[in-house]
Amino acid sequence: MFENREGQRVPSVIFKTRQDHQWVDLSSDELFKGKTVVVFSLPGAFTPTCSSSHVPRFNELAPVFFAHGVDRIVCLSVNDAFVMNEWAREQHAPNVTFIPDGNGDFTAGMGMLVDKDDLGFGKRSWRYSMLVRDGVVEKMFIEPNKPGDPYEVSDADTMLDYLAPNAVKPRSVVVFSREGCPFCARAKGMLADAGMAYDEIIVGRDVTLRGLRAASGRETVPQVFIDGVHIGGSDDLAGWFKQQ
Repeated sequence: MFENREGQRVPSVIFKTRQDHQWVDLSSDELFKGKTVVVFSLPGAFTPTCSSSHVPRFNELAPVFFAHGVDRIVCLSVNDAFVMNEWAREQHAPNVTFIPDGNGDFTAGMGMLVDKDDLGFGKRSWRYSMLVRDGVVEKMFIEPNKPGDPYEVSDADTMLDYLAPNAVKPRSVVVFSREGCPFCARAKGMLADAGMAYDEIIVGRDVTLRGLRAASGRETVPQVFIDGVHIGGSDDLAGWFKQQ
């Protein structure tokens, strides 16, 4: 079993980071002192669950975290600075600070350094998240100690539910569109006016017409989905807003 370190100070270490092609030492104090920080730690950069779920959801919910007093969201991994920086660029997650724990010093100090020799990873971090206030761990969510890479409690939603149980989470919005489509521009304008961020999928570039038809049952654009529900085109979206 892993030790829950709530009420304890985070380890005092120096993180070896790369900024503007220069080595920059970053201390635990610089990262945590006087700040409220959410940390989520994971087995490795570019790995499937970390890239597809853990990082994107923290980045998506970051504005809500910030609105409830969080100063910084940190993604920590036992990887070197070059790997973490490249992963940060690939993830397009500007709300998350990627911190390399290349030697595993911080992770070992948290009691979360584990062997991943069976995967050829060597020493890596167990997956967990924590809320740190002024360098002291207030809350930890540690994944259960079982084989594989469990991802059950260290997610962004669980942490936000602890920090601000009544917080309103942003809706998940996807817009299928085509370049130069005026009806698509209208739909995106309505979403922007409502303050609703969205992911845009360009038909003919990001997905084929067959893919659009499979997703929506239609061949026209735009096609808007909100929280997994198919809303339809721009007129349908306007009607949806009137009902809210």
